[in-house]
Amino acid sequence: MKFETIKKTVITAIMLPFIFMVAESVQLMRLSFEQYGTLESDRRVAALLATGGAIASTEIPAEMNATHAFLRDPGPETAAELRRTRLAVDGARQAFFDRLPLSGTFSSGINAQLTKLRSAYSRIVGLRSAVDDGRYDSQADVGYVYRQAALRQLGVGDSFSALIHDPLLLRKSNELMSILLTYHGELIVDYIGGHYLKRSGFSTMSHEQLLQGDVTRRLGTDRLRFHTSVPVIRGIIDFLNRPSEKRADIYTQAMMSGVLRPTPELRQMWTVGEQARLAFLRQNILAVTHDLEETGQRMSAEAQKHLMIVLSLVLALALLAAVVGGLGVKGIRLLDRLTREREALVEELRSASETDLLTGLYNRRGFEAAAAAMLDGNHDGPVAIVLFDLDHFKMINDKHGHDVGDLVLRHVAEIAKRTFHSIDLIVRHGGEEFLALLPELDREEAALVAERVRVAVEEARIPLPCGETLAVTASFGCAARPRSAKGDQFEDLIKKADLALYAAKASGRNCVATSAIIGQRRHKPA
Repeated sequence: MKFETIKKTVITAIMLPFIFMVAESVQLMRLSFEQYGTLESDRRVAALLATGGAIASTEIPAEMNATHAFLRDPGPETAAELRRTRLAVDGARQAFFDRLPLSGTFSSGINAQLTKLRSAYSRIVGLRSAVDDGRYDSQADVGYVYRQAALRQLGVGDSFSALIHDPLLLRKSNELMSILLTYHGELIVDYIGGHYLKRSGFSTMSHEQLLQGDVTRRLGTDRLRFHTSVPVIRGIIDFLNRPSEKRADIYTQAMMSGVLRPTPELRQMWTVGEQARLAFLRQNILAVTHDLEETGQRMSAEAQKHLMIVLSLVLALALLAAVVGGLGVKGIRLLDRLTREREALVEELRSASETDLLTGLYNRRGFEAAAAAMLDGNHDGPVAIVLFDLDHFKMINDKHGHDVGDLVLRHVAEIAKRTFHSIDLIVRHGGEEFLALLPELDREEAALVAERVRVAVEEARIPLPCGETLAVTASFGCAARPRSAKGDQFEDLIKKADLALYAAKASGRNCVATSAIIGQRRHKPA
């Protein structure tokens, strides 16, 4: 009996360290596989960004220029160049879509952007047919279709960059997208500005496109300023701050104001300056794109090397497991128990999610946490609540089914996210009812925001799977208080917004109603 006790003690002394080694090795292997999978996914996304950036900055502008050249001089050389650029765009576009994972792996927002990108390419195909049929003359402005396609391509790339997990790759992808935005804006400003200075083809739409180009490049340069520690970005900022570049920006503003007087000298200076600026940006786009691809490949290779080392260690442990024999069964049981505990923990964390799965908005739990953080003791400004409810939503479900009802809820949620301010908190309050918390706004300002959302909902046309479209309306109730208060007053604010919503419903629906501001004290009459 004593021997048996000693034997059990010795076996236990041998087994315990081995069990811990196996458990730690399995955990390390799991983490290594996850790290490798994440980095490999990041590398693929980075390659997609590089491909999309090349399409938007090189292939599409090249076909646009070739199309303009062919319309001006439809000869054999221009026709051959046009065919070459078309093939380049088609090949790059096909490579981009071939690299995409299955569409089900993306969010509804990214899938919607991909649909718009395909539509933009379809418009290019239609434009090609019109050009080949001779429906455009030498003065026609076909650039708008190409510029919109390039902008859609950049928008998809910007959305994809948010899928990257690695901080270094994410930073480099943001740098690339910032340069691409700046370059795309410059392309628009260069083309429309040239028409202005030639006094030809400049219309109200041209003015709007010039404004769009200026806004796009300013957005890109503003984003670049977040990365001034990077030598390439710092070089771009320094280049754009040169006096000659500042003068070009002043000319652009004067064009948008209509006060710039075109002269041949000014046109020549504009053309030379813009070509130099675009060439400089293209050079940096190539450098950053190459760096992004190299970084992704290097990090993926390092992760693969690390994974091989981990697999070698696991193999050594497997040989050790053969020595200790039957003790491995106990190790497997322990790993099974740890796995079940981990799965239970993951399920518990999943149930604590703070996001409404249908709309992507906050659910009530997430909203309460975000509102509490926003309205802490340091907040003493006004706060407004907008409560809105879809009109006759039950009729939509009864007539079209709950799938269409869910589609309507998602569409309205997207409208709300686009139309409310970025700092506003939006929550699916229940069913077809939504709630928005608007910090730093009083009752009148909140009502103006609510009216803007109401109009956006009313004007939207929701495409149905059957091919038809559906229009919906919503009723809004607004309430506000001048300063932060305790939780009971905040709940009272929601109740007042709810009463205002009922008033909007009673007033015929599809309108905005407001309540009195909480916090105003009523003085007794003297």
